[in-house]
Amino acid sequence: MSVAKSTAAKISRGKRKTPQTNGASECLFDRELEELPQELRWREWMLRVEAVIFASAEPVTREILARVVGKDCSIDLLIDDLREELRSRPYELVSVAGGWQHRTRPAYAPAIRASVAPTRSAAAVLSEHESMVMMAIGYFQPVTRSELGKIFGKEVSRDTISALRGAGFVSSGPRSPTPGAPYTYVTTRHFLSAFGMETLRDLPDMEALEDAGLLSRHAVNTETLSVEPDDDELVE
Repeated sequence: MSVAKSTAAKISRGKRKTPQTNGASECLFDRELEELPQELRWREWMLRVEAVIFASAEPVTREILARVVGKDCSIDLLIDDLREELRSRPYELVSVAGGWQHRTRPAYAPAIRASVAPTRSAAAVLSEHESMVMMAIGYFQPVTRSELGKIFGKEVSRDTISALRGAGFVSSGPRSPTPGAPYTYVTTRHFLSAFGMETLRDLPDMEALEDAGLLSRHAVNTETLSVEPDDDELVE
């Protein structure tokens, strides 16, 4: 047999010997770890959960974490044990935006700022007016741009809304029931995450903002809302 034929035969045999299920077997993931003693199994689940949270750019939900641990594993108990382990570290696990995320402890914020090191996810820099509009949307959502204008006593520009949407803090909400059915605006999960809130109930006390003259909870209700919507509110 020639060298060429011999080589071709080897390649052919090699192809026939390659199992058809290799791809499927490589995709299998052992969640239960039944072969491990209970203590080691729990430890491995803890490490998996911590790795997933550490690697994620956004808060990790319970549903996501459930994919890497056994079906009878308590996510809450795992998180409690991880928090205990991190008690002496400069970072912790916090509950934000319906999930969990690693955050540096507030005590080390001055050191991080002084280092001028690039952080993992730098927050968008907003002007004072943009910040106030964002907070108004948080309190009054779903709210139209016309309604925001009534809250502030002046028109809220399209550029302001675009800046908030570009930063990921605001998105389009349902159509308003007012004439013309303009689009409304609502805050996002990124808004909650960026400001360390688990739900909108964690927003600062409205009364404190009213006392400071920054927002008025009655502004929208005391004005008639049957105004002509702006053209940009009619088309998304």
